[in-house]
Amino acid sequence: MPKMKTHKGAAARFKRTGTGKLKRRHQNKNHILEKKSPKRKRQLRNTAIVKKADEKNLRDLGV
Repeated sequence: MPKMKTHKGAAARFKRTGTGKLKRRHQNKNHILEKKSPKRKRQLRNTAIVKKADEKNLRDLGV
């Protein structure tokens, strides 16, 4: 059986931390930013950790 290929779309969106957790970018930070408050936009800058329930699906994608 051949090796599983990494899903490149997922690989571009998720990165591993030093402890092996997956980090992701927040949604809602691309456009229509004028009506969003500065506090909300500032908080969306930071990365978030992927939930445990979603990690298995990402592992199947080869991330």
